Amino acid sequence: MDLGIGLPMSGRQIDPEQIVRVAQNAERAGLGAVWTFERLLRPAQASMLGMDQPISLPDNNACVYDPLETLAYVAAKTSTIRLGTSVVDSLFHSPVVLAKRLATLDRLSGGRAMIGLGQGWMEQEFEATGVPVKRRGAGFEEHVQAMRACWGPDPASFSGRFYTIPEADVGPKPAGLTLLAGVAAPAAIERAARLGLGVTTVVFDWDQVRQTVDLYGKGPGPMVLQVNGPITDRPLDQRMPLTGSPEQVAEDLRKAGEMGADHVFWHPFEVDADDLLGRIGEINTY
Repeated sequence: MDLGIGLPMSGRQIDPEQIVRVAQNAERAGLGAVWTFERLLRPAQASMLGMDQPISLPDNNACVYDPLETLAYVAAKTSTIRLGTSVVDSLFHSPVVLAKRLATLDRLSGGRAMIGLGQGWMEQEFEATGVPVKRRGAGFEEHVQAMRACWGPDPASFSGRFYTIPEADVGPKPAGLTLLAGVAAPAAIERAARLGLGVTTVVFDWDQVRQTVDLYGKGPGPMVLQVNGPITDRPLDQRMPLTGSPEQVAEDLRKAGEMGADHVFWHPFEVDADDLLGRIGEINTY
């Protein structure tokens, strides 16, 4: 199991130099991957699918760099560290366009792209992109199949319920692209395994991690755990898994590894990314 860090690519004071510095320092420190995420907009009150009450998104969601352009920028400044998304909401993009963008990133980076794909959860983002919410599920599965058709032998073509790609040469083809599915619900975990995808999931508690492990099993791809909580300088009495002091996190990592996790990373949503990177480095001393 290796470790990673989210890049500081959200917030009103985004600093491209810091993005590169964090990525390069993560590579020097031997981390396995750096990560981005997609957020198209921040409404005053976000409507989450399946919830009656709207929620307020944090201020850093008001300005979020595009995940793939950010990774392409970082790819040119690094040489070995993997480049991940957790996640890009595939339904908001045309399959042929997204397939070309992902393959281009993978080619430019020498096969380092590790792309988590999601379905979206905010009603306003579906409205803004003109995509019906009902496309989730079956539409996501077909979207993956359509992109894989683009990456297959030419002439490529695809004909489905939601997407059609006329017979044509479509390039480039990826060099070493790893695909993950962002999962939470049991149906999403089972779908990822059926499609031959790895999985990436936000960690809330150990029961949720165990459910993912039980349903995914020894699946066809890597299992990535995303942590949205802090690594602190002192132990915490009340904490989510993989948060707290470096010593507490080191113990949790052993548990996560025994459960089957392949990669764990932390997003610097509420903390300084440079400080977070230093604390990730302290974990290996325990």
